[in-house]
Amino acid sequence: MSAHANTLTPARPGSAFSPWTVRGALTLDALATGGNGLAYLAFSGPLGELFGLGRTTLLGIGAFITVYAVAVGVLAARRQPPPLGVRAVIDLNLVWVVLSLVAMEVWLEPTTAGFVWIPLQAATVGLFAVLQFTALRRSSRSSRNDGTSGTSRSARYS
Repeated sequence: MSAHANTLTPARPGSAFSPWTVRGALTLDALATGGNGLAYLAFSGPLGELFGLGRTTLLGIGAFITVYAVAVGVLAARRQPPPLGVRAVIDLNLVWVVLSLVAMEVWLEPTTAGFVWIPLQAATVGLFAVLQFTALRRSSRSSRNDGTSGTSRSARYS
């Protein structure tokens, strides 16, 4: 085998970048949300027109979610993200899902592309919330079984 054989293998469930860990789920959220926010900022005109949201609306959304992504990334970078912070991210992600769908129907006048993109983006954010909730629940169960799990506390949060 080549020395580079492991570069294409998926992250181990216990690694910091696995979506099955708290840090991994937060990191995935921060990267995807940050990329989306930067795209909205850089291409607000064309994307705003494509989705039927307008340049100004997309600039505001892009700025907000870019700042949010940085905050989630800071939380993910902690060796042991505090459960209260993780719960706040989960709750905010769920609020985003609901507001996206309500806004699409009540306030916005999206194009066909917007009618596809907004629910797709909301479903992705909802998936992040589910991954984060599952990882947080798993890590809190492991911490309750501290003596029996055989896993160090720092390994559970990575």
